Order: sequence, then C-alpha cells, then structure tokens
Amino acid sequence: MRSVRPLVFLVALSGVWCGLLLHAQEGPLPSILIARQLAEIEGLAVGDTVELATDAQGGMARTFHVAGIYEPTPDPMRLGETPREVRLHLPDLLELTRDESTPAGTEYVEAINVALVDPSDAQAFSERLNATIPGLVARPTSGAAGSGSTFVVLERFHLAIAAVTILASTVFLLALTIMLVDERREAVGMLRLIGLPARRILMQVLLEGLLIASSGAVFGLVLARASEYLINTFFQWRYDTALIFVRVTPEVAAVCVAIAVPLGAAATVTASWALLRRSGLRLARR
Repeated sequence: MRSVRPLVFLVALSGVWCGLLLHAQEGPLPSILIARQLAEIEGLAVGDTVELATDAQGGMARTFHVAGIYEPTPDPMRLGETPREVRLHLPDLLELTRDESTPAGTEYVEAINVALVDPSDAQAFSERLNATIPGLVARPTSGAAGSGSTFVVLERFHLAIAAVTILASTVFLLALTIMLVDERREAVGMLRLIGLPARRILMQVLLEGLLIASSGAVFGLVLARASEYLINTFFQWRYDTALIFVRVTPEVAAVCVAIAVPLGAAATVTASWALLRRSGLRLARR
C-alpha cells in the first residue's frame, strides 16, 4: 500500500500522542477504529493497515488493521478543531504506551467513566464511592462544573434575553393592536348602534385575536423549523462536525405556542376593551 508522511494525532482513549503511517503487512493484526475526519485527511479506508507510535519519529511502532471509521462524539468545547483520533482495545493501548520500566499488569488509569442504569442515581453513587474509597474523587459528569459552568452561564444568558425579548414584543404588539383597533372604531360604533352589546363585540374580537395569534404561532414554528435546518446544515459543513447547533423540540414548540397565543389574544382584547367603553355615537361619528 502507498505510504504517507508521519502524522501526530491524539488517541481518544488515553490522550497519548502518536504517529500514524500507512503500512502493509501480512498476517492477523490488532484492529482499531479511525475518526472520520482523520480518515478523510489521510485517505484511509476500512481494511488499510497503519502503524502507531508514541512519537512523531515512529519509534517502536506497532501495526494495526483499520476495522472501521466512526463519527466522533460532538463536543462544543472543541468546536473548530479537527478530530484526529483513533480508538484501540485497552490491551493494545497499554502495550503501545507502556514505558519500558513499567512491568506488564502494573499500569494505572487516571479516570474511568461509569454509565448507570438510572442516571438520576449519579449523585448518590458518587457520594457513596467518595465515602468508601479513600483518595478517589467521583462526580457526576452532568453539571459537574456547578453553577459556574460555561453552558449553565449561557443557558441563563439565553433565558434573560428571551425574557427581555418577550416583554419588548408584548409592548410593541399592544401598541400595534391599539392602532389597528382604533382604525375600526367607526365599524365598531355602527355595530353598537344597531344593538349589538359590547360583550358580543368583545367576544368576536377575542376570537379574531385567537385566530390571528394561532396563525402567527404556526408561521413562527414553520420558520423556526426551516431556520433550524439551514443553520445546522451550514455550521455542520463549516466546522465539519455532527454537532446540533439549533434544535426545535416539541417542548420548545409547546412553550412558544403557550406564550404567543394567550399574549396575542390578551393584547387584542385589552386594546378593544378601551375602545368599547365609549358610546356608539362617539365611535360612529366622523
């Protein structure tokens, strides 16, 4: 097989820097998985053989068989970085990275990830381990950084922006509704003069407000879905990642509808109520 220049990259499992060199060799070989981005950069495919070493010069290299190509787990903290990773079986990794002065079987690990059947038990599980094994530090990976976590701060920032946006939009909507209702004062005055009570007119206005608010909410959701697709497609192409940048979930859609429709109807009724308090003659006069 053709050879390519040595390439220094990060082994995902251990964080050890290694060199990658295409190499052909007969006989059964240990298998590895190659990150998609690394495979595209070096032109690797399933079935190729490569050499891994713990230094860029390729000293004490070992030959492996590419058993598959995988998509790295998206990590927002590494956005913009090109993943150059491989995954090895633990015995192969230990054999590759073991120091000559370290006897086999005496290696140690610095961190282990444990997946629980019930993720809600993570806090109790970590507390039990910390109390049982001296020197061990166990903590849940979810929210481990506490209230100062980058993503917690971003979430609160987005919540503050959303609250301010909704408040400003409500004021703007109320002002716009008052203007629209005031333009219909003559029609409302005629309805009052022919005998329609204010409650009947107000109910009609409420139904109109609900219809308009519901139509606006549906239009907003369609626009959000289209924007979600366009934004994710562009930024996934731009950063070569499977990370989801925007996601409109059913829960988010339900909250948006629950806020938009009542606010729209309430703004319409509020603007109309001030108008209906006037007499029919005052409304109908030019």
